[in-house]
Amino acid sequence: MFRNYFLVSIRNLLKNRIYSFINIAGLSIGICCSMLILLWVFDELSFDRFIPKSERLYQLMVHAEFDGKINSWRSVPLPTYEGLKNVDNHIKRTAVADWGDTHLLNVDENPILKKGYYVSEEFLEMFEFPLLQGNAATVLDEPASIVITESTARVLFGEEDPINKIVRVDDKSELKVSGILKDIPANSSFEFDFLLTWKHREQTVPWVVENQDNWGNYSFQVFLELDDAGQQAAVERSIANLLVEHGEVDLKPQLFLHAMPRWRLYSNFENGVEKGGMSDYVKLFSVIAVFILIIACINFMNLATARSERRAKEVGIRKSVGSGRRDLIAQFIGESVFISFIAFLIALILAQLLLPAYNELVEKKLFIDYASLHFWLFALGIILITGWVAGSYPAFYLSSFQPVKVLKGKVRLGKNASTPRKVLVTLQFGFSIILIIATVVIYEQIQLVKGRTLGYEQENLITVSHTEEIEKNYEVLKNELLQSGVVEGVTRSNSAITQINSNNFVGWPGKPEDQRVLFTTIATEYDYTHTMGIKVLEGRDFSKDFVNDTSAIIINKSALDIMGLDDPIGTELDLWGKKRTLIGIVDNVMMGSPYQEVKPMFMILDPEWTSVLSIRLSRTRDLEESLAKVREIFSTYNSAYPFEYSFVDEEFQKKFTTIKLTSSLASLFALLTILITSLGLFGLAAYTAEQRTKEIGIRKVLGASVLSIVTFMSKDFSRLVIIAFAISAPLAWWLLNAYLERYPVRTSVGWWIFPLTGVLALLLAIVVVTTQSLRAAQANPVKSLRSE
Repeated sequence: MFRNYFLVSIRNLLKNRIYSFINIAGLSIGICCSMLILLWVFDELSFDRFIPKSERLYQLMVHAEFDGKINSWRSVPLPTYEGLKNVDNHIKRTAVADWGDTHLLNVDENPILKKGYYVSEEFLEMFEFPLLQGNAATVLDEPASIVITESTARVLFGEEDPINKIVRVDDKSELKVSGILKDIPANSSFEFDFLLTWKHREQTVPWVVENQDNWGNYSFQVFLELDDAGQQAAVERSIANLLVEHGEVDLKPQLFLHAMPRWRLYSNFENGVEKGGMSDYVKLFSVIAVFILIIACINFMNLATARSERRAKEVGIRKSVGSGRRDLIAQFIGESVFISFIAFLIALILAQLLLPAYNELVEKKLFIDYASLHFWLFALGIILITGWVAGSYPAFYLSSFQPVKVLKGKVRLGKNASTPRKVLVTLQFGFSIILIIATVVIYEQIQLVKGRTLGYEQENLITVSHTEEIEKNYEVLKNELLQSGVVEGVTRSNSAITQINSNNFVGWPGKPEDQRVLFTTIATEYDYTHTMGIKVLEGRDFSKDFVNDTSAIIINKSALDIMGLDDPIGTELDLWGKKRTLIGIVDNVMMGSPYQEVKPMFMILDPEWTSVLSIRLSRTRDLEESLAKVREIFSTYNSAYPFEYSFVDEEFQKKFTTIKLTSSLASLFALLTILITSLGLFGLAAYTAEQRTKEIGIRKVLGASVLSIVTFMSKDFSRLVIIAFAISAPLAWWLLNAYLERYPVRTSVGWWIFPLTGVLALLLAIVVVTTQSLRAAQANPVKSLRSE
C-alpha cells in the first residue's frame, strides 16, 4: 500500500511539473526563511543558558524616583558588595565587577589589546565559566593573578603551558597566569578574554579604596547567588532599603534583583516596571517565521484544492474498490508530508548557502548544528507539521467525493467551492501588505532619527583610549599633533561623545526642593567644544586665560531650559556640596540614545577624570596619510600600546544596530513573502485560466476582445487584494503605532503609506494574473471548442 502511495505521489509530481515546482519552491522558500529566523530566535533565547546556576544568579539594581518617574539602573555603591552578606541568609555569595575594558597584555614584547574585567574572587564560583586549568575557588585569590581564555593563551604563549607564566598588563603590572578558561560563548552577557582580580584593582586604583565605604557613588556592578531561586521576592524585601539605611535618603532608592535569564531579553525598565527588550524582537520575528510558513502552506492548499477535479476519478476508483475515507486522508496527507520532506531538504541547502550572508546581516555567528538531536527533532516537527497543515484541507476535501457521482462525471465543485481559496489568498496578501507597510514605517523612523541635529561635527573625528603614558605626555603629545598639520583639535574627557558614562544632580537658584533632575556629566580638558565642533551659545569655553576655571561649570541648552535662568552667566550652581560659577551655555549634543530627547548636561574642567582622547583630523583627501602621521607621533609618546582608534561616525552608527536589523529583516522577509504569494497566485491564475478555456473561447467567438477577457479574469483576484488591504491596513496602523511607542522620538504612521502599499499590492496581483490571462485570451478558440 505504501509503495503504491509513493509511486502515485511521484507520478503526480512528474505529471504536473509546473504545479509541483510552484508547490515545492514556495514551501522551500517558506521553510528556509523560517529556519533562518528561528536560528536567530533560538540564539537570543539561549543567552546565558549554558551557565549551570543561571536561575539562581542575579544582578543588583536600583529603583529611584526623580524626573517625575521611577528610574532603574544597574550601577550600585561598592559597599553593597560586603553589606549584602549580612542582610539575608538566602544570599549564598556576592561578587563585584567593573564594567569591562580593553587592556594591554604583553608577553615577550608581543603586545595585544584584549577585553577583560576586574572581578572579586567569588566570580568564577558563581558563574562557573568552564575552566580548562585551575580551580574556580582559588584562581582569583591572589592579587597578582590573571585568568585568560584558551584563545588568548594561544596568542600569548603558543603551544606552551601558560600556567604560572607572567603576563605584563597595561605596561606596569606583572601578573601570573593562574587559570585557563574555555573561550566564552558568543551567547554570553559577559564577553571577555581575561579576568583580573578585584584585589589587584584595589592595590593599583586608589579611587576604588576611597569608595569602599561610600554609599553614594553608584559606579559598580554587584551580583548575587541565592541558595534558592524561589526566595527572590523574600530577599528583595530584606535588601530593598539597604541604601536608605546607610544615609541615601534624598532619592529613597530601593534595591531589587534582576535574574540572569532575563538580562538579555528583558533589559528595559519603564517607570520601575520591566518593559521587555530583545524579547520584543524575538516575539516579532517568531510571528513572522510562523506566518511565512503559513503563507507557503496556503499555496499548497490552494493549488491542491483547485486541481481537485483532476484527481476526482482516482478518489472514486479507490473508494469503489474498498478504500475508506481514512485511507484516502492518510494517502493525501502522506503525499503532502513527502512534498514537505523534499521542500525541507531544498530549504536546508538554501539556508546553508545563505548563512554567511545572513550572519553578516544579523552580526552573529549562527550555524546549523547537524549533530544536535534537537535540530533533527525540529526538522521532523517542521516536516510533519508543514505536511499536515498544507495537506489537511485538500485531504479532507478530496476524500469527501462520492464515488458514484465521480465515476458518472457529475462532480462539480459548486458555487462555494472556491470560497476557502479566496479566504486563503486574502490572508496571504493581507500579511504581505502588513510587512510592506512595516518596512516603510521602520525606514521612516530610521531616517527621522538619523536626520536629527547632532550638535557636533562627526567628520574626521576619532577617539583613542587614554593610558598612563598618554597622561604623562599629554601636553607634548597634544602640541606635536597640532603642529603636524594633520590635526585641527585635541582634547580629552571622561567619555567619548557618543557615550554617557556619568550622571549627577545639580542645584540652581530657585530650584524646587522636591525636584530631582539627573544631568549628563562631562569631565573634560581645554578645547573640548573646539575639537568636537560644539557651538557656544552664551558665555565661553574653559580657557587657560582664566585661573579659576577648575571651579567653573558649563551647561547645555536643555539644562538652561529646565533651570529657567534669565541671566545665566555668572550664576552659582551647587555641585557635590560646592559652588561652581556658570561660565557658558552650549548647544544640545546628542550623546545618548538618538531615540530620546537630549538630556540636560554639564561640563567641568577635570583633567584627572579622563579616559578618552578625541582628535579632530584636518580635512584632506588622503585620510590614510593623516592617520599614519598621527600613528607615528603616538608611537613616540605612547610606545607601549598599539595605535588603535575609532571613528566617531562609525560608533554613532552602532546606535542603530537593532532597528536597522529589524528594518533589514522586515524588508527581506516582506520581499520573500511577496515572492511566495506571487508563486501561489501564478499557479492559481494558471489553473483558473486552464479551467475556463472553453468559456474564454465562447467569449472570443462572440466578439470579446483580449483586453476585456484579461479584465474579466483579473477582476476576481483584484477584489481579493482590495479586501485584504481593507482588513490589513487598520491592523498594520495599530501594530506599528504600538511598536513606535517604545521610542520617545518617533515618526508618525503617514496616511500616504497605505494607498501606496495598496496600489503596489494591486498592481502586483494584476501583473501576475495578467501573464496567465493573456495566454488564455490569445489562444485560438477553435482548439478549445473543438470537442463541443
